[in-house]
Amino acid sequence: MLVKPLGGYMTRVFGGERTLLSPVLVPIERALYRIAGTGEREDQHWTSYTLAMLTFNLLGVLVLYLLLRLQGMLPLNPAGMTAVGPELSFNTATSFVANTNWQNYGGESTMSYLTQMMGLTVQNFVSAATGMAIAMALIRAFARASGKAIGNFWIDMTRATLYVLLPICILLTLVYVYLGVPQTLGPYVNATTLEGAQQTIAVGPVASQLAIKMLGTNGGGFFNANSAHPFENPDNYSNMLQMLSIFAIGAAFTNVFGRMVGNQRQGWAILAAMGVLFIIGVGVTYWAEAAGNPLMQAFGLGGGNMEGKEVRFGIVMSSLFAVITTAASCGAVNAMHGSFTALGGLIPLINMQLGEVIVGGVGAGFYGIVLFIIVAVFVAGLMVGRTPEYLGKKIEAKEMKMAVLAILCLPLAMLVFTAIASVLPSAVASVGTAGPHGFSEILYAYTSAAANNGSAFGGLTGNTPWYNITLGLGMLMGRFLVIIPALAIAGSLIAKKTVPASAGTFPTDGPLFVGMLVGTIVIVGGLTFLPALALGPVVEHLAMVAGQTF
Repeated sequence: MLVKPLGGYMTRVFGGERTLLSPVLVPIERALYRIAGTGEREDQHWTSYTLAMLTFNLLGVLVLYLLLRLQGMLPLNPAGMTAVGPELSFNTATSFVANTNWQNYGGESTMSYLTQMMGLTVQNFVSAATGMAIAMALIRAFARASGKAIGNFWIDMTRATLYVLLPICILLTLVYVYLGVPQTLGPYVNATTLEGAQQTIAVGPVASQLAIKMLGTNGGGFFNANSAHPFENPDNYSNMLQMLSIFAIGAAFTNVFGRMVGNQRQGWAILAAMGVLFIIGVGVTYWAEAAGNPLMQAFGLGGGNMEGKEVRFGIVMSSLFAVITTAASCGAVNAMHGSFTALGGLIPLINMQLGEVIVGGVGAGFYGIVLFIIVAVFVAGLMVGRTPEYLGKKIEAKEMKMAVLAILCLPLAMLVFTAIASVLPSAVASVGTAGPHGFSEILYAYTSAAANNGSAFGGLTGNTPWYNITLGLGMLMGRFLVIIPALAIAGSLIAKKTVPASAGTFPTDGPLFVGMLVGTIVIVGGLTFLPALALGPVVEHLAMVAGQTF
């Protein structure tokens, strides 16, 4: 229901057209352009666009790193939080800039209010806006007949923040406060329990960070328990609103694409492919969790697998949340994924290993699935003996090389680091579970990092120098080694003239194309990750069926 109206609004925003918010925001927008030394009509070549994006994000890493290291000397720190260590600061800075929000710390016991707001929340906005900007650059490559410029990074990012992320988040923040989420700069609250013990209850500016962490598919929680914490997720209304927020912008980008290329059916076809994979994932996860562990059933303890789940949400909402948060690059959790059954935990793993193209992160999911579209139409072109093309743009050697490079960088980061950590004694010492589930903990960690997700199997102790550094490197690889080839594709395609459709043109807005795209995604992912999955979740499931525990 939101895809079409939100897609239409975003199309007008990025096209520079007037919207309901223009009277208020246009003066602010133009002032920001003057400060940045750019203008609305100033377009960039793809190399300039890429350089601007990399420069901005590098500065983001440096500023956030310094903020974390100097936290103890800065204001808005009523709980007296000390400076964050160097390795953890590196991991956190790269994590939030890369839109991953991997957390090797407890937010309420590590971060000051200033760090949460000026550091983490700000990066939640601008990292999401960066993904949206890259998606728009790639959309223009198909929408424009020919040219050299793919847009302006500063303008795209500013409009994404001002017109889309901020207004929706202000509204969401007010709704979350109404539902019971704290929003205060006051100190932590001390309470006396019924037994007479003293307890410190952490509060803070939670609602505002919650709004953008979900809408921007960031996922980093104010509290260590994330969206399982009653202050971050009070009830089923907030739970449903959070799931809806995770998918809203990513799904709407398919409609933006359809509108800008002049054929909304193209966008619906992409959304249909995402929907097929999503529904299959939800079905398998819910079936596995509802079936539970046969070893428990043997003792008369049926009723599904409730281990690690909030009673407020149960199996259904926990399974749905897990699939949504890993189908998008969000990573917020309302249950412990490490407590899922082997097959229940397998689907979140696969969702991330496929590149999180099932809706995916804001912008990131769209440009991720475009890479698979390029591969799919290339294969289709080879099958019928024609030069592959998509929406009138010929797909040639350069586009294929860049697409394959971007797709392969994810397994490079996921599998190589997993292989090393599986035999390195100091890394293995952080694993909390023996057997295949322990291997799955390592695999999940590096998969989540490279996929810019941020969720985890909770048995792994990640706050060590090895994991802080290697997970940080994996996040940077998974983010920027995908973005740079994607922008190179945009630069190559926008220079090509659009070829009119003919009788031999492969239609890309029907069920056949949807099936081919789904097949391409599954086959590429299956061939790449099946051996690793066989050593982890698959073996664990077979052992469970055979009555073996670890």
